[in-house]
Order: sequence, then C-alpha cells, then structure tokens
Amino acid sequence: MAILNDQEIVRREKLEKLRDLGVDPFGSRFDRTDSTQTCREKTLNKTNEDLDTNHIYVKVAGRVMSIRRMGKASFLNIQDKFGRIQAYMGLDIVGEKSYEVFKLTDIGDIVGLYGRLMFTRTGELTIRVEEYTFLTKSLKVLPEKFHGLTDVEERYRKRYLDLIMNEESKRIALLRPQIIREMQRYFDSHGFVEVETSTLQPILGGANAKPFITHHNALNKDFYLRIATELPLKRLLVGGLEKVYEFGRLFRNEGIDTKHNPEFTTVELYESFGDLQSMRNLVEGVLKDVASNVLKTQTITYGENTIDLSKEFRWVSMVELVKEKTGIDFSSDISYEEAVELAKKNKIKVEPHMTGVGHILNAFFEEFCEKDLIQPTFVYGHPIEISPLTKKGKDPRFVERFELYIAGFEICNAYSELNNPIDQRQRFEDQLKAKELGDEEANEMDEDFIEALEYGMPPAGGVGIGIDRLAMILLNQQSVREVILFPTMKDR
Repeated sequence: MAILNDQEIVRREKLEKLRDLGVDPFGSRFDRTDSTQTCREKTLNKTNEDLDTNHIYVKVAGRVMSIRRMGKASFLNIQDKFGRIQAYMGLDIVGEKSYEVFKLTDIGDIVGLYGRLMFTRTGELTIRVEEYTFLTKSLKVLPEKFHGLTDVEERYRKRYLDLIMNEESKRIALLRPQIIREMQRYFDSHGFVEVETSTLQPILGGANAKPFITHHNALNKDFYLRIATELPLKRLLVGGLEKVYEFGRLFRNEGIDTKHNPEFTTVELYESFGDLQSMRNLVEGVLKDVASNVLKTQTITYGENTIDLSKEFRWVSMVELVKEKTGIDFSSDISYEEAVELAKKNKIKVEPHMTGVGHILNAFFEEFCEKDLIQPTFVYGHPIEISPLTKKGKDPRFVERFELYIAGFEICNAYSELNNPIDQRQRFEDQLKAKELGDEEANEMDEDFIEALEYGMPPAGGVGIGIDRLAMILLNQQSVREVILFPTMKDR
C-alpha cells in the first residue's frame, strides 16, 4: 500500500467526522435540475435587479475547484462537464450543520448545491446556496493548476486528472464524439446503413499490417484482432445490403508515435454500384459537413498551417507528384532494374519484398511528396503491387484508388473495389509470395471471401477514414494521443 502524505492522512480523518455528522462521505443519487451552462443561459442579459425581483432557483452538482473561507461566509467554485460556477455559502442561510459539513470540504470533493442565482458586486454569476449536499470525498489532492500535471506522459496515463485540470483536454474529449455523430448523420442521410462485424478474424486480410494474435481456447484456434473491417463489409454487399458503413476499432501490432497507436478507430464505407468518384464526392462532402456543423467553420488551423476545406480538393496522380518533386516519370516504360538504380541514386532503400516498379514508385512518393501535401489533396493512381483489393485502371500497372492527404499525412484510403474473384485469387497468391519474401504485412488467402465474390458482388466504391487522424487535424492536435482518451503507453 502506498505511503500517505500529511494531506491524505487529514482527508481520511475527515471521513469519520463526516459520518459523525450523519453524512455518507461517498453519497448517493442527487437529482440535478441544472448545469453550469444552463445557469449561464438562464441569466443571459439579466441584471442583479432582475434576479432580485424574479428568483431563479437551480440545483447543480460538481467538483470543488477552489475555496475562499471567510469565517461565517465563504465562496467556492465548482466544476461540471460544461465549466465552472461560483457559489456563496453563508452560515445564516444554510444553517450550522450544513456549514460544519462545508468546513470539512476540500478541493477535489464533489458536492451538490441548491440555491438561487445572483451576481456579485464584481458581476460574477454566483449561486446563493440554501442547501448544501456532500456527495463524494476526494482522498487525493488535485495537482496545482499551473505546476501540477505538467508531465505529458502522466497526463495520458491519468486521463481522469487531465480532464479535471485541463479544459482543452475536456474540449477534445467532448468534440470527438460530436465529429463521429455528425459523420453518422451524414452517411445515414445518404442512404447508408451502420453495421457491426466481428473483431476476431480467422484470416489476416483487408489491409497490409502486422496483426495481434490471440487464442480461442474452446476452438483451440488462433485468431487475429482485426486490422480492417473491409472483407466482412464487402460480404454484406454480396448479400444485398448495398450501402454499409462501420465505425470500428482496429488493432495493428506496430510502432507507437505521434500519428500511430496500436488500437485505433476508422470508419469503412462501401457503396454498391459506386466507384472511386462516388467515394471522392462522399469524402469531400462529409469533411465539409463536419467542419461546418461541428466546428462552425471550413477554415481550420493545424500547427502553422491554415487549411481551407471550403475549396474543391485537389485531384492529382501519384506519378504526377513524384515527377513534380524528382523529375522522374514513372508512367514511362521504366524497367525494374532501372527503377532500382533510380532508387539507389535517390538514397531510397529497396526492401526484399519490393519486387515491382510500383513498390519503388510508392517509396519515392513517401520519401519526397507526402510531407508537402498540406491542403486537402486526393492522390490517385496507386501501383497495383501495393493494392491487392482494388480494380485495375486503364493502365494495368495502376489501380483505381485514392488516398486523401491533409497537413502532410494520410486521412483516408478509397478504392473502386475489386469484384472479380479470379483476379482476386491471383492478387492473394501474389500476397502470399510477398509474405514468403519477408513482407510481414501481406494479406493471407481468404477462400471464403473469394467464394462470396463468386456469387457476384456489384461494382462498388469503398473508403476507410482514420478517425483519430481526422480528429487530430480538425482539433489542431500534433499527437494522436491527445485525441484518444486512453492511448497505449509504455511501462513507467
């Protein structure tokens, strides 16, 4: 058991004193009528004279964040989900017993207040408390506002303290679900149906990533925590659901940095009879909608950049971008050997599984282009070698795929979906060869999915949007850990 400091000992001693006064230090239900927000709303454009004439009574609850004791009259500030409000405690108003309970109150305790609203002489909205209810004793001392919770790692580990002490963290925590709700509303309004699919998957597929592996005892079989929701959702297109989406938790056994967490959230969406252009319109539409309805603006700040979501997003091929940066035209008839030489000249490492020109084109793009894509940019025309689930384009070396980049990193990935089971089988076989050559992220053969395609999947468009990264950009956060309530952390 941890050693208690002096303040923690004093707080524990107060537990018995509260019980002696007939107060449960870890109380029970409290029926609020108001919040700090509704208190402000009810007094908007009112004067103290108005409140003296027409009393407004409220019943609120929250955490005590400051106390100013002045003998028989004191002030305290309480904080709830929406903010803080001041309260006035007068011995002559609440009575001796309640005032004795108040005297045992510490910063961090949770209390309920009933009283009428007024303004102080300095104009601060205040609750003139008539009934004081003690609800929960805080046995730990809150960090000091300016000197306490300064360790960033500690903020993530003790998110509950971060939310108490840091208004920006609370703002992010409340805005993220609003972003998701608005996306759901937008997709629903366009005829899509939200579904849920299994997190445990018997076959690795739907993306190129390293999985987490777990074991099911009753079946005596290993399963993967899903790395994507793609293949189950496409099976639903075969089944005739036509337009589906899923907000899903995904798991990838990879590194942790400012843009990656092993457990993260995406929305994947698939539309029968759609294609890459229908996905382009949908993605651009939903981002403009979220910015307008959640942030109330389509011009956002991210770091040092001002990003304009109101204009039409740029549409440019990967080949064009690489040519702009390096002068090399990968649309010309470049042999694999020539591509390897170009990579060496440009200090790009060629890994053993990079067996095609397309692999090297993608490496050039990642090295020279990604970081400069600040304004919203759809990058299309990916090489077939890195896109095993996508329809071929008019040039068979490239597929009908785009990625959306904002602020220098990828936000979403979209395809005209591959629905040819014969082609799909060959792509899976190519992935198996890549796995044998050391590509740990290659897909496995999914016979059930191929069988589903053999029953016939309509031509379709599909897209996956990274919710964590999107939240980072919309909320101007430089680390993905700021937009995930409980990010994965290394041991202390």
